[in-house]
Amino acid sequence: MSAPKKVCVIGSGNWGSAIAKIVGANAAKYDKFDTTVNMWVFEETVNGRKLSEIINSDHENVKYLPGHKLPPNVVAVPDLAESVKGADILIFVVPHQFISKVCETIKDHIKKDTIGMSLIKGVDAGPEGLKLISEVIREKLGITMTVLMGANIANEVADEKFCETTIGCKDKAYGPLLKDLMQTTNFRVTVVEESDVVEIYVVNNMEITLRAAAAGFCDGLGFGDNTKAAVIRLGLMEMIAFAKVFCTDCPVSPATFLESCGVADLITTCYGGRNRKIGEAFAKTGKSIEQLEIELLNGQKLQGPATASEVHVVLKQKNMVDKFPLFTAVYQICFNGHPVTEFIKCLQNHPEHL
Repeated sequence: MSAPKKVCVIGSGNWGSAIAKIVGANAAKYDKFDTTVNMWVFEETVNGRKLSEIINSDHENVKYLPGHKLPPNVVAVPDLAESVKGADILIFVVPHQFISKVCETIKDHIKKDTIGMSLIKGVDAGPEGLKLISEVIREKLGITMTVLMGANIANEVADEKFCETTIGCKDKAYGPLLKDLMQTTNFRVTVVEESDVVEIYVVNNMEITLRAAAAGFCDGLGFGDNTKAAVIRLGLMEMIAFAKVFCTDCPVSPATFLESCGVADLITTCYGGRNRKIGEAFAKTGKSIEQLEIELLNGQKLQGPATASEVHVVLKQKNMVDKFPLFTAVYQICFNGHPVTEFIKCLQNHPEHL
């Protein structure tokens, strides 16, 4: 019998803590996993106490997931390199803009046969164009990578409200192991083996966060559900077009968008979640994205706006800005000072209507 697999969650924000709650419970439940689950915590002081000490003594991330008890076998470790030592499974749940630095820090401290799982929505934009976060991690660490994506709002997952998610796993041998690590009665997992689907999932989730911001604009400006439905539909059309343009190495199957990580994620993020919430406040208050992150998210960073900036650069390089008008309108509103009411003109004049 093989030794129990040791798991480390890299990240302890809202989503990272919600996942740690699930992983900790399943690690304690199944003999195939080491009972102790390390969770890397970026050290902060909360009410005069270190956050890692609060988590380890009170078993609650009082800053990013208040009101939810973490299993006592989840151990907060403030030293990143120390947290990953001996881990067989690394779960990455940090803002995508920090992933390169994280990989540089841990690359000399991980096992060569470690399995990675990315829960990060976003892309890396460099001289060669867009690169998937799972690909960035794979290249920097030389490990097998999988992804988990779905219609998963962190607080609802932590509340144990029923939802679905999708694991993209190229090597089917790892599928059952990762499913046991993640699945609960109310967090149901589908494992997809095709490598092309794995990569497309991540690309489209990057687009989803931008649609959610547009849905928030709808709410903030007082438009109705009909308008939001149009945002969702037109957003889906742009998502499919985006995938066809940037996933040239693999076919884009319509079935991809019917999984939890596709249209379900689009719907839930347009009606809930952080990007929609900030989008609504942005339209109502006129405050900057950065100020609203501080006021409404305890300083946590949104993935959508940062990703918008990176993708816009690539679209300009490819002379394809006009092909993604809804995406472009959100970008111009968030970064170039265009009035938030401008996005309704984008809907009215969208190429899908011509």
